[in-house]
Amino acid sequence: MRQLPALPDSPHFLGCKEGSPATVSFSAHDAAGQDSSDSELELSTVRHQPEGLEQLQAQTKFTKRELQSLYRGFKNECPSGLVDEDTFKLIYSQFFPQGDATTYAHFLFNAFDADGNGAIHFEDFVVGLSILLRGTVQEKLKWAFNLYDINKDGYITKEEMLAIMKSIYDMMGRYTYPLLREEAPLEHVERFFQKMDRNQDGVVTIDEFLETCQKDENIMSSMQLFENVI
Repeated sequence: MRQLPALPDSPHFLGCKEGSPATVSFSAHDAAGQDSSDSELELSTVRHQPEGLEQLQAQTKFTKRELQSLYRGFKNECPSGLVDEDTFKLIYSQFFPQGDATTYAHFLFNAFDADGNGAIHFEDFVVGLSILLRGTVQEKLKWAFNLYDINKDGYITKEEMLAIMKSIYDMMGRYTYPLLREEAPLEHVERFFQKMDRNQDGVVTIDEFLETCQKDENIMSSMQLFENVI
């Protein structure tokens, strides 16, 4: 049976070109090879204008040339300068046609939508991308904790974890082999809490999450995937 990911396997930006939704993958290597003749981000044709290039450089671990290349791709696929949740769900579902990715896409969208305004702007995209690709282990794990902490109260509850697990199982599809048992998500959550909830108070804090993940070889290996895909 394909092992279900404890963390999202690969961060994708989901484009939103009007009339022709498309999936766009950006590579840091490709970005570095782009023409760097433009001294600043081109902002004239978008309705949402991102922050200045220097400010984004300070917020991320991308170079000026990489940011320019990423922005050109973002603007080409999303002329409005933002991605709303409905579009994100629609495009993300193309990755998992055998299942229902709607609910997981909702959680993932909220993790990228850092300011909670209902849209992913270019700033949200590159800041999250920078963490997933080039962040420290702790930065990546904090991003994952934020994904699981659905109500953003600083704790992961069993109910939140179960909602995430069910959404992952739904996304993987009902036609996996061998067939997934209905109680599998709950069993996954119970194993998770046995490892993470050190003081057995029914919730997992960021400190418990970080400590346990960094001692788990399987989780640490999964973090390396972020460095190789985008």
